[in-house]
Parts: sequence; C-alpha cells; structure tokens
Amino acid sequence: MARLDPHSYNDSTQPETETLDWRARVDFKTQRLHAEVTHTLKEASAGPLDLDTRDLEIRDVVDAAGRPLPYILSPSEPILGSRLRIELPVGLRQFTVRYRTAPHASALQWLTPSQTAGGKHPFLYSQCQAIHARSVVPLQDTPRIRIRYTASLRIPKALKAVMAASFLRREEHGVEAEEHYEMPQPVPPYLLAFAVGSLAPKELGPRSRVWAEPELLEDAAEEFSGVDDMLRAAESLFGPYDWERFDLLTMPPSFPYGGMENPRLTFLTPTLITGDKSLVNVVAHELAHSWTGNLVTNASAEHFWLNEGFTVFAERRILEVLEGPEVSALHGALGRRALDSALQHFRAHPQLTSLRTHLAGVDPDEAFSQIPYEKGYLLLRAMEDAAGRPAFDEFLRRYLATYRFRALTTEEFVAFAEKELPGVLTKVDAEAYLHRPGVPPGAPSPRSLRLEAMDALRGKVPTPEQAKDWTPAEWQLYLESLPWDLPRDVIQQLDARFSLTESRNSEVLVAWLVVALRAGWEPAVARTETFLGEVGRMKYLKPLYGVLSASHAHRSLARALFKKHGERYHPIARQGVELILSRA
Repeated sequence: MARLDPHSYNDSTQPETETLDWRARVDFKTQRLHAEVTHTLKEASAGPLDLDTRDLEIRDVVDAAGRPLPYILSPSEPILGSRLRIELPVGLRQFTVRYRTAPHASALQWLTPSQTAGGKHPFLYSQCQAIHARSVVPLQDTPRIRIRYTASLRIPKALKAVMAASFLRREEHGVEAEEHYEMPQPVPPYLLAFAVGSLAPKELGPRSRVWAEPELLEDAAEEFSGVDDMLRAAESLFGPYDWERFDLLTMPPSFPYGGMENPRLTFLTPTLITGDKSLVNVVAHELAHSWTGNLVTNASAEHFWLNEGFTVFAERRILEVLEGPEVSALHGALGRRALDSALQHFRAHPQLTSLRTHLAGVDPDEAFSQIPYEKGYLLLRAMEDAAGRPAFDEFLRRYLATYRFRALTTEEFVAFAEKELPGVLTKVDAEAYLHRPGVPPGAPSPRSLRLEAMDALRGKVPTPEQAKDWTPAEWQLYLESLPWDLPRDVIQQLDARFSLTESRNSEVLVAWLVVALRAGWEPAVARTETFLGEVGRMKYLKPLYGVLSASHAHRSLARALFKKHGERYHPIARQGVELILSRA
C-alpha cells in the first residue's frame, strides 16, 4: 500500500479513474444533492478500490449491468472523512455509486433568496479546494489524479446552472430543467465547480463572457471588460491558452475567496466591483492559474507553492505588461508585507513556513496562508534574477510544456530545474526557500520610484495633492505602514481629508478599518459592523474579527457580530473566524 497524498485515502497501487459521469438533482428544500456518479477506470482491475467521501449517504454501488458490488463505508476520520472501499470483480472497468450529500456538505453553500442580490431566488455554489470535492462526489480526491467528466444538473426551471466545463444543452421537464456539461480536458478534483441561481450572461470578447445575477450584470461586465487584453498578454508570456474559454462568474458576497481559478469559469468575489477596475489584478491571478495550477498542478497540498508561487509570479508579469513595472513593484511590496504577516502568524509552527511542507494530520485549510504564494514568488524571482529574464522565460515555457495536464512534486521540480538551469538553484540557495523557515536574507526586494515616494511619507499625513493619483495598492502600503500607536487626531485628520471610512474599495477600506479600530476611531466601528454583514471573503473577515477580538472594548462585539452574520459566511470562512474568536 502506498498513500502518496496525506489528505486522501487513495492507494497508488489501485486503479485510477479516467472519467466521471456525474448526475445530480438539486433540492433547495432539503439542501441536498441526490446524485449518482459512474467511474470509468483507466484499465480493468480486480480487488479493493478506495474512494474519498465526506458526509455522503451511500445508497448502493453497482456495476455497468446494475449488479450490486460489495462496499464498506468506514467511520469518518478527522480531516479525511470516510473511506469508501469497493470490491471490484475481475475485469471490471466501470461502476456507479448512488448517494446523496449532507445539508452541511463542506463544499457547498446554500443561500436563501434574501442572501442574494435579487432577493427572489435561492443560490447554490461549490468550493472544492482543497479537499472538499469528496463532500460532493465519492472519488479519488487528490490533485495527483486528473479526471475528465460529463455532468448533468437537474434544477428548478426558473434558474440557471453553470459549470466550470463546456456547456452542451438544456432540457426542460415540467417545473425542472436539466443542464448538461462536459469537461474534455483532465482536471484535478478540486476544480470541479458549479453554481445554480438566477444568472444571466454578457459577452466580453470572443473567448469570454461574464455571468452574474441580473442586478449585478452590467456593473460586472463594465468592471471586467478588459479581460481579453489580459488573456492576450498572458498568452504572449506563457503560450497558448488551453481551455478554449475564460468566462467569469460574479459570486454572491459570501464567497470566501477573492477568486477561484475553476477552468472555463473563474469564480470572483463581488468585492472586486469598485467602479474603477482597480482590483482586476485578482482576475490576472486567476487567469494565470490557467497555466500554473490548472495546466500544471501540485501533486498534493504539501507542494501547494507550485500552484500559488508560480501563479503570483505569472500574475505580476501580466500586470507588468498591462500596467508597467511600477505597478507590478507596488504589488510585490504588498505581497512582501503579507508574507511577513503570515510568518509572524505561524511563528509557533515554523515548519509551516517552508515551501515544501509535511502535512500529515494537518488540515490544508488550517495551513493555508500567503507563504506559498509570496515566498514561492520570491524563489522564482531570485531564479529569474540569477538566470536572466530571457533564459528564465524559456525555462518557464519548457516547464509548462513538460508537465502540461500533469501533477508534480517539489522534488520533481528541483530535478527539472537542475537539468534546465544548471547551478541556478544553488546560486539562489533554493534549499533555504524550500526546506527552511522564514525568508532567506538575500531574497529579492521590489524597487520603484513610487515605492520610494511611499517610504518618504511613512508616518506622515499626505496632502490631497500628494495622494491624488494613488492606486489602491499605494493606499494599502501607506495605511499598513502606520504605527500601531497612531494618535486619534491623526486618524481623524486622515478620515476628514480622504473619507476613508466611506471608501468603495474593499482593500483600502479594510486596511483603513484595521488602523482606525486600533486607534479607537468610533466611526470605524459602525462601518465595520455594516461591512462584516455584507461580505464573506476571508481576506477581510480575518483581520477585522482579529482586531476586534484583540480589543477588550470590542471583543464582545466581535462575538455578537459573528453570531449575527456567521450563518451567511461560507463554512470554510466560519471555521477561520471561529478559530480567531476561540483564541481571544
């Protein structure tokens, strides 16, 4: 027996699934999916086959002729869920599992009409990363095993189902409709994604459209109208786009992430809609995943930096093409701030600050941080500096071509880099990035004239003239550089001069609220109360609940707000906030 992924029951000596045919009926009343999935194996086999499940009610397992197959659903284990062991007879290549999901399935969020923009129809969406696909489908839930699939969703006729897959057709049956999809490229299971709700599309370009609730559609289309330019810029850097379409789905406010790179249909938080396109770098990040993550994938969560470090590097290269090196450097400076904060957060668990982690017994959601993103980016930047940009760009293209539609480990990356860029890993001390905590002292630092101007203002209140052309990144850098013991009158002066408490840009607003709450600025308390009822993005929830719960004056308010709004948050976000409150 060989379990190569500590977060999966998958045994590498057993056969692998090649394709899935998934059929599900969406029941908003009971908040369940009534489903069946047919697995087709890469080759006929016999003996035990282990699948990952979480809180699934298994009804039966049958072969292609409908004959029952013996199976055992083991008791649930922490993190992993329950192992479904199926005994395969000699020569079997296809079998079907009939089951239903739990109302509290960790990958699904069921929203009532009042939790949507339109207020008339319910909404359902999935979020399967990192190991939540097993709460929706019994399968080998490891990114090491990529699958193709077909799918059909039966839904109320008034609603629309969208999937991160190619649309085939819609059929209507009385009060229900059935939507059919196909994913022709092999994907890791965490990229299985769908949503059901009152949704409408608008074309953005020949390969892209945006989906949103009708009430948000025009604003979303305007905000993301430059996506085709971004797609062309990415292709010029990384080669042809292999997924045919790059559509976008504007999610409900409870979506816990800025974006999720589901191929063919990226999910995006509505907090990106600011009216000035100032946060579309998140779209660049999710687009970059089309190459780094979706096309070439980490073999398990222990190698997560291979997804995110590469993607941050690619995102900033795209930004450099579209907006220039000064803007890219600003985002690099913000990233270094986020990295330093994450290193401080994990100071009691320094082993989690290495890029190559060992996560047996550790929930990947609890280990999640900016470290694989930003420390991984620094390693790649160091390699680029050492090799020279032209040579590194060639290396990156060869890397993507070599591992296209495959998954790999850190060790495989190291072997490839040693072969393609001899001596570079030693030159940059890659060992320190990969296997030691913290950041190596010689790590690259962003440099630009705009960053120098920001440094000159450290601790001072800028004049309207000085700040008139600041980007959100510059505001964040400025606000995050303010001292913790900032006098209340300085806070008052900043708010009077720049109306920061009323900012429409969520990145700026949250950076400001953290500073203002620490200083006891009362208007910030009321704005925080409102904001925490409007959003579910973890990037915003964690710092705001964190600063509230760290204050004796506001600790009870933090608990009251979570009690009031917690049910609106995604289960992954709820878990994160509960952890913060438990430590207060």
